Amino acid sequence: MSIDLADRTAALESALLAGDGRLDATLVADARDVAGRARERAGLSADHTVVALAGATGSGKSSVFNALAGGELATVGVQRPTTSHALAAVWGQGGAGPAGALLDWLEVSRRHEMGTPLASGDTAEQDMRPGGLRGILRGTGRRPAELTSGLVLLDLPDHDSVVTEHRVRAERLVERADLLVWVVDPQKYADAALHERYLRPLAGHASVVVLVLNQVDRLSPADADACLADLRRLASHDGLADARVLGVSARTGQGMDALRGLLADAAARRRAANDRLAADERAVARRIADACGDPPPERAAQRARDGLVDALEAAAGVPTVVAAVRGSAVRDARAATGWPVTRWLGRFRPDPLRRIGLRSGPAPGSRAARTAKALGGPGTAGPPREDLGRTSLPAVPAALRAGAQTAVRDYVDAATRGVPDAWALVARRRAADGTSDLPDALDRAVAGTELEASRRPAWWRVVGVLQWLVLAALVAGLVWLAVLWLFAYLRLPEPPTPVLTLGGAGAPELPWPTLLVLGGVVVGVVLALAARVAAAVGGRRRAARARRRLRAAITQVADAVVRLPVGEELAALARCRAGALVAAS
Repeated sequence: MSIDLADRTAALESALLAGDGRLDATLVADARDVAGRARERAGLSADHTVVALAGATGSGKSSVFNALAGGELATVGVQRPTTSHALAAVWGQGGAGPAGALLDWLEVSRRHEMGTPLASGDTAEQDMRPGGLRGILRGTGRRPAELTSGLVLLDLPDHDSVVTEHRVRAERLVERADLLVWVVDPQKYADAALHERYLRPLAGHASVVVLVLNQVDRLSPADADACLADLRRLASHDGLADARVLGVSARTGQGMDALRGLLADAAARRRAANDRLAADERAVARRIADACGDPPPERAAQRARDGLVDALEAAAGVPTVVAAVRGSAVRDARAATGWPVTRWLGRFRPDPLRRIGLRSGPAPGSRAARTAKALGGPGTAGPPREDLGRTSLPAVPAALRAGAQTAVRDYVDAATRGVPDAWALVARRRAADGTSDLPDALDRAVAGTELEASRRPAWWRVVGVLQWLVLAALVAGLVWLAVLWLFAYLRLPEPPTPVLTLGGAGAPELPWPTLLVLGGVVVGVVLALAARVAAAVGGRRRAARARRRLRAAITQVADAVVRLPVGEELAALARCRAGALVAAS
C-alpha cells in the first residue's frame, strides 16, 4: 500500500494519540519530533532539496563541498574542530523567498548564493548499480550543468568534534536534511561510532543516503575497490544495503562528476524531502507497532468472561434469589389454589422474596392487594420499583467475595494476554478501580431485576374458582345433612332425599347430601394436590426466567465495571497498532 506523506503523518499522530501514557516516553518523544518535522518541512519550500555533507574531522568533507560548489567556500583542515557552523551553498535565492525560510528553519546563517550552475559533469560515468537512489535519480539523464536552482548544499560541523555544541548542530541538521551524503576516508570508514551512532539508526533510509569514500587517489585501484566493497558490506549490515556508495577524490576530481550528477537529479526530481520524511515516519512507526505487539486472542477472553459472570452471580447471591423466587412462586400458588379449608395456614409461612427485601406491598391475590387495586393504589403489579435500591440478602461469604476478585483478575489476565506490559497494567488498574463499587452495583442490579413477584397465571384463578365451587358443594352437603339431622332429632317426618344408585337394582345407594360432602372433600384435596404439582412446575419455570434476567443484569454490571474499561484499553491499543501499521506501510 502506498500513501502520501500527509496521510502517513496523520496515521502516526493518531497512533500517538491512542498510545498516550502507554507508550515509552522516549519513543513518544521521537515520534512527535518526526511528525512535527514532517509538518514543518511540508510548510516550507518543496522546490528545494537540502543535501547535507556529513563526516568526521579529516575526512575531506569540506573539500568535497568546495569541489561541488566550484570555489573555496569552506575552510579546509585536519585540526579539530575545523567546521564549527554549517555553511550553505544555495542554487537559487538564498537570502529571501522560499529558500531563505527553509534555511531559517535549518538555522543556517552562513549562506552563499551560487551565481553559476552546479559544476559541470556527466552522469554517464555514474555507477548504475541497482538500489539506493535509483528511485530518485532514474530516468532523467539530466546533466548537472543544467541545475541553476532548487539545491541547498550544506557543509555540516564534524560529527566527531571535540566541542559538544558542534556535534549537536551536526546531529540536528542530519535529522532535518532531505538527502544525506556521508563522507568517509580510507582510514576511518569502518569507525564503530559512525556506524553505530549515525548509520545504523538510518536503517530503511537507503533511498536518501549516499556514502562517499573520499581520498581514493591515495589508494591503488585494487585497494580502492576493496575499500568500496567493504564499505558496502558494512552499509548492508547497518540496514543500508541499497544506499549508493561512491569513490571520489576532491583533490583530483575523480568520481566528482558522478556525485554532481546524483545531486542534480535529486534536486530536479524534488522527491528527496518526501522520501526522507516518509522513511523517518516508517522507522518510528515500526517501533510503535513493535511496542504494540500482536493482537490478543479473543477466545480466551470469552471463556474468562463466562467465568467472570459466574463468579459475580455467586457474589451477588443470585442462587439465593433464584431459590427465593421459586419458593415465593410456590407459596403464592398454594395460597391461590389450595383447599380453602387449609390454605389459611400458608399465611404463617414467611415469603422468601419479602424476607430478602425483593418484594414490597401486599401479597398477590390477598385481600389487601385486591383492596389496593380497587382503590387505585400501588398494589403489587408493574415493573420493579425505582426506590427499591437495596436488598436484604445475607452477607456474601468471604470466599465468594475473594472468588469474584479472582475472577476479575483472571478475566483481565486472559483479555490482556500477550498485550504489552504498559497497556496490561493500565487495564488492570482500571478494572481494579471499578471493582471498588462492585458490591453495590451487583446489589442494585439484583434489586432492579424483574422477578415476576406479582404475576398471577390464569390457571390460578381457574383453580381458585373451582376450589370455591367445590367448597360450596361441601358446605351445601353439610347444611343439607344438618337439616336432615334436625328433622330426625325433632321426630319430624323426614323430607324426601334424592339418592344416587351406584349400579342396578339392589345396588348401594348414596344420598346426595353425603355425596356432596364426600365429593367436596375428595375433589378439593385432589385439586389442591394437583395444583401443588403444577405450582412446583411453575415455580421452577419462573425461577429459570428470573435466573436468565439476573444473569443478564449481572452481565451488564460485569461489562460496565470490568469489560468496558479493559475493552477501551484494548481498543486504544488496536487503534495505536493500526495507525502505526498504516504509517509504517
